[in-house]
Amino acid sequence: MRNIVKRRPVEKRDQPDSVPVPATSLIDLIALQWQRERSDLDLDNFLLAIYFMRLGTLVDRAFGRMCAQRYGIAGADMRVLLALRRGGHPYVKRPTDLFRALLVTSGAMTKKVDRLATAGYVERLPDPGHGGGFLVHLTKKGLGVVEEAVEMLARESVLAPAVAQFSKEEFRTGCNFALRTLAAMEVNELSYDTTDVE
Repeated sequence: MRNIVKRRPVEKRDQPDSVPVPATSLIDLIALQWQRERSDLDLDNFLLAIYFMRLGTLVDRAFGRMCAQRYGIAGADMRVLLALRRGGHPYVKRPTDLFRALLVTSGAMTKKVDRLATAGYVERLPDPGHGGGFLVHLTKKGLGVVEEAVEMLARESVLAPAVAQFSKEEFRTGCNFALRTLAAMEVNELSYDTTDVE
């Protein structure tokens, strides 16, 4: 994976939402600065981690703005609704399943459920399999919100203008790379105690 910041000329695609890529973006500058300062090291993995972190930050900020403006909740809280929805009917999960899936602490999950319950998006139900425990259930109002959000994100993804520059084959290759990288990292992450994660 040498010369990770070098780019080939961007091919124009017949899509109105494609955006031009600047000759030198901020992330290119950051990479070049690190390569200048530590030319003694193979920085490919280090730089790739920076790329993923910055990409995640940009996507998360846009997602958070959308959730706050449209639904009055944080992006982190919307992720709870998404986790409940993707599990299918009856849209119920134990808090333990939620905080492990979302890589947050049990305390953080309790706060998220409190906020979502106050908004009427989830409700707590008694857990018949665990005395004194509870289940988190997506309400009808919460289901409506998450369905609308998923449809909107599918149509108007913040990534769409950026990825419009890639061919379908390049897009599939990029998705496959990201999925395989994440899968390999999640195997290691799940071996840690998730109560330490926030």
